[in-house]
Amino acid sequence: MKLLPQLIFFISNIKLFIFKFDWIAPLLCRIYLVPIFWSAGIKKFNSFESIVYWFGEGGLDLPAPQLMAFLATASELVGAIFLTLGFATRLICIPLSFTMIVAAVTVHWQYGWQAILDPGSPFAPPYADEGIERLEKAREILDTHGNYDWLTETGNLVILNNGIEFAATYLLLLIVLITIGGGRYVSADYWIFKAFVSYYQRKSG
Repeated sequence: MKLLPQLIFFISNIKLFIFKFDWIAPLLCRIYLVPIFWSAGIKKFNSFESIVYWFGEGGLDLPAPQLMAFLATASELVGAIFLTLGFATRLICIPLSFTMIVAAVTVHWQYGWQAILDPGSPFAPPYADEGIERLEKAREILDTHGNYDWLTETGNLVILNNGIEFAATYLLLLIVLITIGGGRYVSADYWIFKAFVSYYQRKSG
């Protein structure tokens, strides 16, 4: 009978130890997402007119394409800055999540799950084998008529399937941050909240 209380005590100590490092996961989520959204936002900002055209009659046919392009660009640039600082983390992740949902539905959904075509992985589209066959043919042509080693020196040739995989991954990380926030110690949210609590404790005391 003594074993059960000892086991519970041991598990509780492990949980307390792990809790000391609970700030690492949200920090890593933020570090992962910042360059993605900054890069996407900068690209939209630098080619804004093209993005407006693509959002509208040039491709996606979204309503109010200029407004939608502005909101997407602003949310990604501001989002990258806020995620870097850990400021208003939960709040900024909401428009970023909306941007990812719109991207997944309007751009990537028709291509299924996979971002990179791979017939050996789950959720491969029905044309995966045909795509790989064409990839092998392209490699054969380049190997015969080009400098294949030089062409693939910085990376292998792949078939971009453009499915929802990346958008869904980013959305999941954003949902995590909406749920747990920016984390302790290394986010502005933590220190602002701590300052407010300290201020009201002094005021009420």
